[in-house]
Amino acid sequence: MPSYTTAELTERVHGELRGPSDLRIAGVNALDEASDGEITFIADSAHASRWSEADAVAAVISQGIEAPGHDPSTRALIVVPSAPLAVIELLQLFAPPPAVPDAGVHATAQVHPDATLGSDVRVGPHVTIAPGASIGDRVVLHAGVCLYAGVGIGDDSVVHANTVVRDRCRVGRRVLVHQNVSIGADGFGFEPAPDGSGLLRVPHIGTVEIGDDVEIGAGSCIDRGKFGSTTIGAGTKIDNLVQIGHNCHIGRHCLIAALCGLSGSVTLGEGVILAGAVGVANQVTIGSGTRIGAHTGVMRDIAAGKRCAGTPAVEVRQFFRQVVAVQRLPSWLREVSRRLGKE
Repeated sequence: MPSYTTAELTERVHGELRGPSDLRIAGVNALDEASDGEITFIADSAHASRWSEADAVAAVISQGIEAPGHDPSTRALIVVPSAPLAVIELLQLFAPPPAVPDAGVHATAQVHPDATLGSDVRVGPHVTIAPGASIGDRVVLHAGVCLYAGVGIGDDSVVHANTVVRDRCRVGRRVLVHQNVSIGADGFGFEPAPDGSGLLRVPHIGTVEIGDDVEIGAGSCIDRGKFGSTTIGAGTKIDNLVQIGHNCHIGRHCLIAALCGLSGSVTLGEGVILAGAVGVANQVTIGSGTRIGAHTGVMRDIAAGKRCAGTPAVEVRQFFRQVVAVQRLPSWLREVSRRLGKE
C-alpha cells in the first residue's frame, strides 16, 4: 500500500497546507470512518463541526469553511477550492491497480477468424467474439463477454464480465461498461393480432451507437432501434439497473441514476440529470440542462433548463406546493366536518 506525506498530497491537489508537512497518509476514507494515518474530506460546515472528534490525521477542506478545534501542530488541513473534486485525485492516487486479464487472448476465448483485434488487447476467459467484430487498441474484455457479429469496440474501452453486445452495435472510445450489461437487445414492441389471436412481435432491425467516454452501470439495458439507432451521447454516465428503450436519443454529458426507465423514442438534450427511479413515457423530449427529481413520472415534454419533480412531472416549486397542500388535507377535512356538523 503506497503512502504519501501531507506535503506531497498538498502538491497533488494544488492546495494550501495548514499543519505538519511530514504526516504519512496511507489511505482515504469518510470522515466518521477514517482512522489514524488516513485522510478525509470536508465539504460543508456540518462535517467541519465534527473534525475535532474525527480520527483522521488530515483532511482536504473546501475554501471558506472553518473547522472548529483544528490543531495545526498535530493534524493537517489541506485547503482547496472544492473538497469533492480533490477527493477524486486522492481516490485515484490510492486506488489499487485494477484486476485485468493477461495481455493477449485467453486460451478459452473464442475469437472468429473474421474478427479484427487491435494492438495490446486483453481478452479474458470464455469471451466470445463473432465474425466481423472489430476491437480497437488496448481494449479489455473481461471473462464471459459476448460480442455478436459486426460489433465495434473503440480504443481503450473496458467491458466487464458477462456483458453482451448484440449484432452491429457500436461502442466508442474509452467507454467503461460494467458487468452484466445488455447492449442491443430487441426493443419491447408488440401489436394486437387482427384476428384477436394474441400479440404480434415487432422486429427491431436497428442498432445501438454509444459515444466516447460513456460509462454504463452494472445490469443496465440499452435496446436497439426498431429502425435506425438508439444513441448515447459522448460523456454520458448511466448508473446500475437502468432501462433505455428502443430509438432513444440521449445527449452528451447526461447523468442517469439507478432504476430509471426510458420508454421508446425518448429524447434527452445535453446535460440532463435524471435522479433515481425516474420513469419517462414514450416519445417524450426533455430539454438540455433539465433536472428531474427521484421517482418522477415524466409524461409530457419538458423544456430546457427546468427543475421538475412529482407524478406527473411539474416544476419543483409547484410540486412542493402540492406536497404542502396534501399534508394539510387532514386538518381541512376535520374543519369541514366540524362546520358541517354545526349546520
